[in-house]
Amino acid sequence: MAGLGDRFRPELEAEMAACFPSAGPAAGLFAALRYHLGWAEADGSPARAGGGKRLRPVLCLVTCEGYGGDYRQALPAAAAIELLHNFTLIHDDIEDRSDERHHRPTVWKVWGEAQAINAGDALFTISQLAALRLAGRGVPADRVLAGVQTINAACLRVCEGQFLDIDFEQQALVDETSYLAMIRGKTAALLGCALEMGALVAGAAPAELAALREAGESLGLAYQVQDDILGIWGDPAVTGKPTADDIRSRKKTLPIVHAQSAARLGHAGRLSQLLAKPRLTEPDVVEVVGILETAGSLRYAEGLAQGFYNQCLAALERTSLSEASRAELNSLVRSLLGRPV
Repeated sequence: MAGLGDRFRPELEAEMAACFPSAGPAAGLFAALRYHLGWAEADGSPARAGGGKRLRPVLCLVTCEGYGGDYRQALPAAAAIELLHNFTLIHDDIEDRSDERHHRPTVWKVWGEAQAINAGDALFTISQLAALRLAGRGVPADRVLAGVQTINAACLRVCEGQFLDIDFEQQALVDETSYLAMIRGKTAALLGCALEMGALVAGAAPAELAALREAGESLGLAYQVQDDILGIWGDPAVTGKPTADDIRSRKKTLPIVHAQSAARLGHAGRLSQLLAKPRLTEPDVVEVVGILETAGSLRYAEGLAQGFYNQCLAALERTSLSEASRAELNSLVRSLLGRPV
């Protein structure tokens, strides 16, 4: 995946930076954004490590190429999607009380919660201005308008998913249908948008856009379910988090949802009792993992992730993407979903 992203990264980062206004009286606001994006340290010095994977813009740019477009024409769309994604991360860190992201303190931990909210709001606005830069790349006005609508529709779905995710924390039981609706918004919507936007800029037909949106959303669902598996059974050396960390946080991820809804499971009541505790002891965590394994929740989640992965590949096969771009996307999908447990 790194090789795929690297060929776009210099121009992508330059496009994102070009969306920022010149420094003014609120220079500290943009210092916080540059820090979050991995361009600078908290003191303003050059960052020692880059930002995130830039997965979503890569999907957008590869897809644009796949329909015969020049990926440079889609750079504003790719930048808009990545900036929008990062707006959600700044707010997500506040809501989850996350202290670190990419092994550095989060924006709210450095600048405070109120200023982090301002930073997230500013990044949302910059993402909107970034999308409008498509007009300066020669993209027809009707496609620019459709693109802005597509990005905003995806953003609304992300917000809906985040609302449901937080709302689930107050619910003793969550059914699988509700859970999948939540991750379809929170995780999958922007991946679907990324694939769709690249094709839209290149002038692909509506049926192609729909198939790519489906492929991206299926990829997002598979990715999130696999992330749920890693959150319980993942190798700390790979995930950077302790084994079963999601259980300690009492998150209602798919394995938990499955185990609680398995009517055949005699320990469902005990599982709910354990998860109702304000704090789980290590013996509690071990007991929860044992209940999940008895319920077959690991195997179930693995099967569901594989199903969504297959749906993604099938949707890509229905498109008229160039063979080279389809091969790149297939390779990217495999690398994303090949993370070891």
